[in-house]
Amino acid sequence: MKTFVALLRGINVSGQKKVPMAQLRQQLQDLGLKGVQTYIQSGNIVFTHTASVEKLTNMIHTMIKEKYGFDVPVLILTESDLRRTVENNPYLPAHEDEMQFLHVTYLEGKPEAQKVESLRNVDMDSGKDVFSFKDQFIYLYCPGGYGKTKFNNNFFESKLKVKATTRNWKTTLQLWHMIQEVGTIYLYLVFLNPLTVPVCYMIIRSPLVITQTDPL
Repeated sequence: MKTFVALLRGINVSGQKKVPMAQLRQQLQDLGLKGVQTYIQSGNIVFTHTASVEKLTNMIHTMIKEKYGFDVPVLILTESDLRRTVENNPYLPAHEDEMQFLHVTYLEGKPEAQKVESLRNVDMDSGKDVFSFKDQFIYLYCPGGYGKTKFNNNFFESKLKVKATTRNWKTTLQLWHMIQEVGTIYLYLVFLNPLTVPVCYMIIRSPLVITQTDPL
């Protein structure tokens, strides 16, 4: 079993594309995902499975389309992806006291090198807002607030021609904590006794009841 994070874009925003988290967790478990947890309402899911990222992306995307009738971009991160995200923020520790201004834009795939280079040459005339491109992650420091920056998902998608979804730094850290917890509990219980694995899933299925919002 491997541990993953699925990021859904654009659900539960201003009453649009409503997806109840409790219902979604059950539907994902029905697909065969294990240890399913969600964080807040913006579509952050931690789970374990043996399938590839590509297969999991298609499974979740298709299920949401069939159950809810609308298209939702799905981006899957591995534990390694999330570790690299957390360990390589160029705006830390300089802005560790301003974490509310830190965000990460996750890209669905690796953009063409030429488009990445053009992005590096963008004139950052959006006040004090800046971004830094690393692998398939774009780190942002937006002291004016993410809601006011021009460096949003639409901006990066138009420049790079790949789907993007953004999470604030607090959410990123919480997902890192959750993905470690899910993987550790699973391995620990398997080591003790394979028959206790179902108990593991019961332990880590409880949702975190938090109502804050997050960029999509």
